[in-house]
Amino acid sequence: MVIEMSTGMIRGLGTVVVFVAFVGLTLWVFSAKRKAEFAEARLLPFADETQPDTTQASETRSTRP
Repeated sequence: MVIEMSTGMIRGLGTVVVFVAFVGLTLWVFSAKRKAEFAEARLLPFADETQPDTTQASETRSTRP
């Protein structure tokens, strides 16, 4: 028995594969187990910036009201 695959059948199967991948990726991204990992990754663009030196700023600031 030979099954002929039409263009519509191939496109339909491709759509199903992409939909399953989309649902899987969505579940992975919004999983509660990944929250801490993504919170850390969210701050990566700021990792190279140097922190301001607070000791120098407090020495020049007046404490009078």
